[in-house]
Amino acid sequence: MKFTLSWLREHLETNASLGDITEALTDLGLEVEEVTDPASRLGGFTLAKVTHAEQHPDADRLRVCRVLTDEGEKQIVCGAHNAREGITVVLAKPGDYVPGIDVTLSVGKIRGVESHGMMASERELELSDEHDGIIELPSGEVGQRFVDWLAANAPDKIDPMIYIKITPNRPDALGVRGIARDLAARGLGELRPLRQADIAAEFPCPVSVTIDEDVAARAPFFSGRLVRGVKNGPSPAWLQKRLVAIGLRPINTLVDITNFFTYDLNRPLHVFDASRIKGDLTLRAAKAGEQLQALDEKTYALPEHAVIICDDNGPESIAGIMGGAASGATDDTTDVFIEAAYFDPIATAATGRAMKINSDARYRFERGIDPAFTVQGLDLATQMVIDLCGGKASTLVTAGAIPDTARAYRLDPARTSSLVGLDIPEASQRASLEALGFRLEGDMAHVPSWRPDVLGEADLVEEIARIASLTKLEGKPLPRPQAGVPRPILTPLQMRERAARRQAAALGYNECVTYSFIDEAAARLFGGGDDVVRVDNPISSEMTHLRPDLLPGLLAAAARNQARGHSDLSLFEIGQTFSGGEPGEQALQITGLLVGARASRDPYGSHRKVDLYDAKADAEAVLNAIGAPARAQINRKLDPWWHPGRAGNIALGPNILASFGEVHPRVLQALNVKGAAVAFTVRIENVPFPKAKAASRPALQLSELQAVDRDFAFVVAPQVEAMTLVNAAQGADKALIQSVSVFDQFTGLEDGRKSIAITVRLQPRDKTLTDAEIEAVGQKIIDKVQKATGGTLRA
Repeated sequence: MKFTLSWLREHLETNASLGDITEALTDLGLEVEEVTDPASRLGGFTLAKVTHAEQHPDADRLRVCRVLTDEGEKQIVCGAHNAREGITVVLAKPGDYVPGIDVTLSVGKIRGVESHGMMASERELELSDEHDGIIELPSGEVGQRFVDWLAANAPDKIDPMIYIKITPNRPDALGVRGIARDLAARGLGELRPLRQADIAAEFPCPVSVTIDEDVAARAPFFSGRLVRGVKNGPSPAWLQKRLVAIGLRPINTLVDITNFFTYDLNRPLHVFDASRIKGDLTLRAAKAGEQLQALDEKTYALPEHAVIICDDNGPESIAGIMGGAASGATDDTTDVFIEAAYFDPIATAATGRAMKINSDARYRFERGIDPAFTVQGLDLATQMVIDLCGGKASTLVTAGAIPDTARAYRLDPARTSSLVGLDIPEASQRASLEALGFRLEGDMAHVPSWRPDVLGEADLVEEIARIASLTKLEGKPLPRPQAGVPRPILTPLQMRERAARRQAAALGYNECVTYSFIDEAAARLFGGGDDVVRVDNPISSEMTHLRPDLLPGLLAAAARNQARGHSDLSLFEIGQTFSGGEPGEQALQITGLLVGARASRDPYGSHRKVDLYDAKADAEAVLNAIGAPARAQINRKLDPWWHPGRAGNIALGPNILASFGEVHPRVLQALNVKGAAVAFTVRIENVPFPKAKAASRPALQLSELQAVDRDFAFVVAPQVEAMTLVNAAQGADKALIQSVSVFDQFTGLEDGRKSIAITVRLQPRDKTLTDAEIEAVGQKIIDKVQKATGGTLRA
């Protein structure tokens, strides 16, 4: 959004300096991106008078001038055709920087004649493109600063231009008046009253307007008025200078008026040459195959969802975006139909994106203009057309209804302190809101129609704090309890997440943060890819579905690292996975991935490839860190992305706590990961929380009695798993048996059977075990194992 200081002062009565205004704008949230101040470049130039001019002895086009300056008379060689005795000029002395030619002057010789400076043209001072001769001033004193002369005689020449960045939530600041309103609320001046129109309708409007029912939601309101007998042509100098100052090209008076209102009051308009309109106007949806040659002289195919303005000839304008060339106003226009409407922001944005058209009108409509200002804006534009072009106005024609934007929220003065940390008196809070256009009734604040971004009580607090200035915030320490231990802030699940992350990092893994969206093919490899988790408007073809697991993102990261020569990887991620698109259909997981070797190459042979036992050990370490029960079972009810013979689950009955093992080669090939890869996934939310809530850990229980180890070897069938045997032995006497571990396995016995040897540690608690008690426990172990596995004690 660009505007000039003089333009701003037409809406804001202020004596604030340019620096104060730009500082306040940024502090208000309207960030100043650029300031162009011609006066800052002209401070060194002064006025001088040519007292004598004669032909250069060695050049026909040069003249040697004697110039009276504030430092006395100087000799200057000049090539301008109007360099002559008696004129007042603008002098650039040696040492001055001339911006138009990007040169710092020095004393020099031109064709053998010494020259002490130069007399400048407007282009050399970047005042205009005029360079046909040097500047001749009608008045002025020798030595007077040129910038001071301009301020008194031609202030528009040094009018500063301000360029501010507008965030999407502030469409009201896309007009100069909206910016002036913010500055007035800050206290930098008073908002001038908005000018009023005095339109006398002298005849019925011959053009009627209708809105088709199927586009009424996208084009709620349309208004227009015909003006007959206008005289179009170049716009007045003041209007042209204003548009040029912000980078717009003047076209003709009617078009320039619409551009002026777009920037002045954030009211986009369009003018039709009424003589080119056939019949009445209709707002409808575009039909397949329809085209329009727009004002930018390009022909566009109209998408079927686009709202267009048509007459009997067909499309004449793309609603809210750009008008058509066929009905555009030209210098020959004598009857003009002026249109002001309100179009839905989302529909306008969708059409603009589909057609790839960027215009000032689209930029404003898709952010939300003031619907209540539609008719008033049309009246003001009509008044300016009559004032500048003459003519007589018709009655107003409308279609549809202005959307109701009325809403109010409770103003709680105490929330400013609790939400922002600023202590602002209630009277100041109410004054700030009223200055911004809010209407206060008791403790209810009614939102003005030009502020679509204010949607709750917190937004009221934001407005109050913005006007008061967030620079007044002071750092304050958080309140501390006077005594005792403060109540924990983190939830048990958050504490688990933190513990799991710290444990994975301590194991040597590097944390990754990947997108929650993956492509459909990768999602299907991990049990996802359904329509319920499809993203309606994905930002790319690789982010079409919510991820069903964390492994796809880690494997993709591993593939990228391998492509760059990094083959040994230890990666982990903690985050949400999604089984559906509804709230509650997600789960918190931590996944670790190992690729390549576990250790670096060294002369001691510690370099080896990772295997499933690495993943199992790391999974158990993470489970232990988050408080999982130590006595869990291993099963092989695996998901299809795990290797069927080299992976397993750690579970409590049917509740799977973690999975570990090699990733299926088919998955690795699909995701371009080279070599074997092992991984683990811990389902953090599946780990049971302790039933008893204690503030501290339970007491450590140690026994002073000697533990007893007993070894057993069982002959079992080849399909029997060692874990089945271990679990059976563990359950023989839960009070005495502290641990069971496998220390030997021998295969190749008769009938293909195998021998599994285990060590059972017995830990007495209250007395030393006798031989009989040890033998009794041993027999229980044998019976349990035989019942569970069908095996026999090896002789």
